[in-house]
Amino acid sequence: MKDTHMNGFRNLSVAMMALGLVSACGKETNSGDAAAVQTPLALLSTDSKLVWGPCPPIFPAGCEISVLHGDPSKPNADVFLRVPAGYTLPAHSHTSVERMVLVTGQLDVQYKGSQVAHLSAGQYAYGPAGLPHRGECISAEPCTLFIAFEGPVDAVRFDEGFE
Repeated sequence: MKDTHMNGFRNLSVAMMALGLVSACGKETNSGDAAAVQTPLALLSTDSKLVWGPCPPIFPAGCEISVLHGDPSKPNADVFLRVPAGYTLPAHSHTSVERMVLVTGQLDVQYKGSQVAHLSAGQYAYGPAGLPHRGECISAEPCTLFIAFEGPVDAVRFDEGFE
């Protein structure tokens, strides 16, 4: 069964985080508008200017997201996703492909029908749109992922058989 209660997340939480990040960094984000002012940006995942907020409600408490660039309700947003050591990301999918680089920690990721991928800091991973996956931060330190989405940022719970 899929849970599609993400409209509230996309339209409220992420938008508020994006506005907070713009205010905190003094930068304009690219909302996909060709006329939008684009300002170069370089941030560490530990930068004090980052504004962190909760992940979509399908994820247990402890998961945080920070909007780096773009408008998460529109295509081509970039985010950091951070979870504590030992945290499990439940099975879910996205309507967009996701391109990821693990920034900190060690993360096991499994896409439905595939073997577990053991990611280390600096490693790239690609997730096809609509393909359910799950993850677990297996390091003693938090795991931080950089994720670039082609479509709007969303997450849809996946409760059917995973194997």
